Amino acid sequence: MIPLATPNITGKEAKYLNECVETNFVSTVGPFVTRFEEMVAYAADAKFGVATCSGTAGLHLALTTVGVKNNDLVVLPSFTFIASANAISHCGASPWLFDISDESWTIDVALLKNILRKEVYKSNKQLIHKKSGRRVAAILPVYTLGQPADMEGIKQVAYEYQLPLVVDAAAALGCRYKGGNIGDLGDLTVFSFNGNKTITAGGGGMLVGNDEGLLKLARHLSTTARVGDDYNHDQVGFNYRLTNLQAAVGCAQIERLDEFVKTKRDIDIRYREAFNNTDGVGFFPSPKWAESACWFTGLTIDSPVMNNIPNICMQLRNKGIEARTFWKPIHLQEPYKNVLMTEMLVSNNVWKKILTLPCSTHLTTDEQDKIIMTLKELITER
Repeated sequence: MIPLATPNITGKEAKYLNECVETNFVSTVGPFVTRFEEMVAYAADAKFGVATCSGTAGLHLALTTVGVKNNDLVVLPSFTFIASANAISHCGASPWLFDISDESWTIDVALLKNILRKEVYKSNKQLIHKKSGRRVAAILPVYTLGQPADMEGIKQVAYEYQLPLVVDAAAALGCRYKGGNIGDLGDLTVFSFNGNKTITAGGGGMLVGNDEGLLKLARHLSTTARVGDDYNHDQVGFNYRLTNLQAAVGCAQIERLDEFVKTKRDIDIRYREAFNNTDGVGFFPSPKWAESACWFTGLTIDSPVMNNIPNICMQLRNKGIEARTFWKPIHLQEPYKNVLMTEMLVSNNVWKKILTLPCSTHLTTDEQDKIIMTLKELITER
């Protein structure tokens, strides 16, 4: 079976893990944690980093750090992995779901501006949703498939309404926005290092940003809000720390970030070249402002005779190739069917068309040739 996306751990992972064992630093204290925080912050062009035990924990921590509280609303694109919405719920808040732009599959900035202009008002320095009376507490854009959202427009909205900006960049380490890096585009930016990410630590996450005060607060909350060496705690905190073992793997991985991202982009280019001008087949968006990290790659199928993506995945699996559907939007998920939301014209149309294809950084040319040939045969048969 050619897998969809599996880790490439052919670097110094074993060496660094052995160092953890030899020094007995295997838990949440150790030099690799600090090193990993510094390396990720540097790679994202941010000043500070705080490691967490998962990307979801990182999002929850970031939202809590910027002040999201019980009964608040947080602006979120509906087309995202459910962890984005769950992190909001973990704060006691609710997602306010917005449709995406067809140009980027990220939050539709024009729609965001229009809806906020009509549906919110300011009261005592707070932004209130007119119909529900709930406070709008933050904006949480998502970098879909490792591709930045239109952050210039989103930052303008955040500034106009004085809303904190927390970015879900789970799979986007290595992407570029208007030729620059992404670490300072939000108040806090959150990465994931889950096993299927381009850079993995087996798990884990990271908050990065340039506001030292925010990052210090995030670190404090992530370590049970402990004060000093005794058992004194000044807030309700979390045990969200990353282990030194995980950080050791992460350090070995991020040493190869440029290599891995280039490989991901090359894989994407080969798929695009192979299926260019194929009737009913399209590609993931490439907006002018972004250079994606190409976490996942694949095709869109928009043809009456080919548009059953689960069936195509089953046929590819029968031929030794793992391919999958992609995110089902949040507004269609059972826990979030009744939250505030806009019309979902693009989200409803896009998600059923997506076919993700194998894109591990150790995918060989021969394997990709097999994938392309097999899929072309299926398309021709149909």
